[in-house]
Parts: sequence; C-alpha cells; structure tokens
Amino acid sequence: MATDVSGFAALADPTRREIYQRVAARPSSVGELAAGLPVSRPAVSQHLRVLKDARLVADEAVGTRRVYRADPEGLAMLREYLDLFWRRSLDSFASVAEETFHDHPDPT
Repeated sequence: MATDVSGFAALADPTRREIYQRVAARPSSVGELAAGLPVSRPAVSQHLRVLKDARLVADEAVGTRRVYRADPEGLAMLREYLDLFWRRSLDSFASVAEETFHDHPDPT
C-alpha cells in the first residue's frame, strides 16, 4: 500500500505543528498567524507552503489576503495510515486473547 506520509514530516517541526493547530482551530491569514508566533511573516509563509504541499492546509483568496484552513482530506490520509497499524495491533491482540482463552479456559 503506497501512502503519502509527507504530512508526518511536515508536522514534525514544532512551529509547523503550532501553525497547523491554529489553522485547524480557525481559518487565518499569514499576518494573523505571524502575530502570535515568534517567527517572521515570511517564515510563516514558508511553513504554510510545506503544510500545503503535504495537503494539510488549503488556502483561498479573500480580498487581498490568502486565508488558510485545515484540509480534512490530508488529515484523513494520515489517519488512514495510522489506522492500518491500529487495526493490525487489535487483530494481534485478539489472536493472543483467543489463544490464551483456548489454552487456559475459565475453570468455573
């Protein structure tokens, strides 16, 4: 299964994680995001570009500004990737539980 996991790499940076969390909470412009962060507007723009390339944010023109919002499809891809491992873990747990029950049935 080929899965694009660039979103994980994008979110590995703490500043990008903070930007993503803010955009996920409320669509925002670069200026709004930069006002609350210890990085410059150009740096915020670069971080947003990485998040956009990873399909975690989308943008739209609103007047003369670009407003960024979380892209639920990109997040869904990451969730599906993690769910694959979660399902495997649950299947393994169920197999061990069944084997244990069959090997050691309840004595009552």
